[in-house]
Amino acid sequence: MKHGAWLLLFVAFSSWGLSPEAQEFMKITQQLESMQCEKRKLRRQIALAEVEKRDSKDLRKRFSALDRDQQTARLEKRLGQLGPRLAKSADPEDLPAINRQRVEAFYRCD
Repeated sequence: MKHGAWLLLFVAFSSWGLSPEAQEFMKITQQLESMQCEKRKLRRQIALAEVEKRDSKDLRKRFSALDRDQQTARLEKRLGQLGPRLAKSADPEDLPAINRQRVEAFYRCD
């Protein structure tokens, strides 16, 4: 219990130094993490099926179904809007924090 409280406290304090755009970007990325993980797995399965000359039609259907979700599309569109702003951010903590979140999400996925 104590370790969980410290972790929560650390995460809360670490985002204080970030710009509002970076905080929003990280929040949306966290919401999309499970879907992005599923897409990454499907991409690998599709590539493997093509290399092995197996039918990948069902895998492609599942992948496109993920893209058709309206809420996901709206969140991904917002990420696309925030990306260029963050690339020009004056806050030196923004990009390293986002990169750290992406790396952690990548390893949680596998």
